[in-house]
Amino acid sequence: MNTRELALDTLLALERGEDYSHRLVKAVLDKYDYLDARDKSFVKRVTEGTLERQLELDYYLDGRSRLPVRKMRPLIRCLLRMSVYQLLYMDSVPDSAVCNEACKLAAKRGFQNLKGFVNGILRNISKEKGSMPLPDEKRNPLEYLSVKYSMPEWFVELWQDEYGREITETILKSLLEVHPVSLRFSTSLSKEERKRLRSRIRNAGMELKRSRYLSDVYLLEHGELSALPGFKEGMCTVQDVSSALAVEAAEIGEGDFVVDVCAAPGGKSILAAEKAWGGKVLARDISEEKIGRTEENIRRMHVENIEMEVFDGTRTDEALVGKADVVLLDVPCSGLGVMGKKRDIKYRMTRENAESLTELQKQIVRASAPYVRPGGTLVYSTCTIHRQENEDMVRYLTQELAFEPVSLAGILPEELLGDKRCLQEELRRAGKEYAAGLTDAEYDACIQLLPGYMEADGFFMARFIKK
Repeated sequence: MNTRELALDTLLALERGEDYSHRLVKAVLDKYDYLDARDKSFVKRVTEGTLERQLELDYYLDGRSRLPVRKMRPLIRCLLRMSVYQLLYMDSVPDSAVCNEACKLAAKRGFQNLKGFVNGILRNISKEKGSMPLPDEKRNPLEYLSVKYSMPEWFVELWQDEYGREITETILKSLLEVHPVSLRFSTSLSKEERKRLRSRIRNAGMELKRSRYLSDVYLLEHGELSALPGFKEGMCTVQDVSSALAVEAAEIGEGDFVVDVCAAPGGKSILAAEKAWGGKVLARDISEEKIGRTEENIRRMHVENIEMEVFDGTRTDEALVGKADVVLLDVPCSGLGVMGKKRDIKYRMTRENAESLTELQKQIVRASAPYVRPGGTLVYSTCTIHRQENEDMVRYLTQELAFEPVSLAGILPEELLGDKRCLQEELRRAGKEYAAGLTDAEYDACIQLLPGYMEADGFFMARFIKK
């Protein structure tokens, strides 16, 4: 199997919108699991890197082609993008091999007449690659940042308005960095079992780096889940520390009844069930497909006190009103905080779509808030960096639904709260309002995790109790 052709077909499928990149790349690698590790790594790197740097690659191509990238045939467009990515970012691949293989692929896929076009553009970029200029930073700073970090201009503008230029550039840099797989060890493991599991993973040639925030969460470097010791046996699961922190914020106790309204893929539900031993977690989501992914993870982790149901979160289940000790509301969002892992979000999400999501979020919050018993806890969370979906929702919960904010001090790790204070100072120096109009109590009840400032995905969480 030609690995470049595999990468090309994956990029074409992504352009057709067949699925999100993280799921499509995984499906391709699973299908061709017989490839050796080096070939699979090449396919993954080329596909994800091309997608991640797409705006920058298009800028260079548009500067060297009379035909704009947007008007090219889809196959030629994807072929040129992935080839330019190899020229600019994969030093281990000879430039001559990149150009020759691209021409061969063009001919093989029915574009023999465009071999010269492909070859000419790639040869020129190969010659100029050390000196290709970005947009003029002084004349058009927005376009400069957009092209340099391959981020649509409206994102850059949004973050500059909220955080200022310096913080925005730190976020953009962080989103382009390598993001290792995040693992959470099962809380059922004893101290000795965790020690043995860490040794098994390291003996398998994989590197682990413990999270600064939670002792059960590790970053996995240079390893694949299919070969990870303990994974199939349910000793660990994939979960970012930010997701685990949202469950920590709820302070779930043994015997609690927890409702996870938007549960897929199940990471929060599983951790909540481990903490609520003797109690129960009701995990719901809107489709059988999402519940199916949740069930798969629950079975592997051997968690038995979870009940799963398909249920529309915008509707209120009257049978649950006033019954839940804890309600977890990780609502659908723009996903701006996880673009480092889900690279096509930035090309699919528009300003209008992001704004329209807030009404859906309010519908889910209004429908689900009644489940919390008096004195019970509600944790609201998103994986985005967008105040309209985050801080504005805190105000909605306190002012419209009469929930009381609960300070996260003493609940979340002091290392994380220290990072929050450092970011607060950065915002002050940038002349930006760090509390986004919240009262002191509301501000203390929530935290915005920013890439580059916290060692986690971009994420937001807030805790409340029902009066």
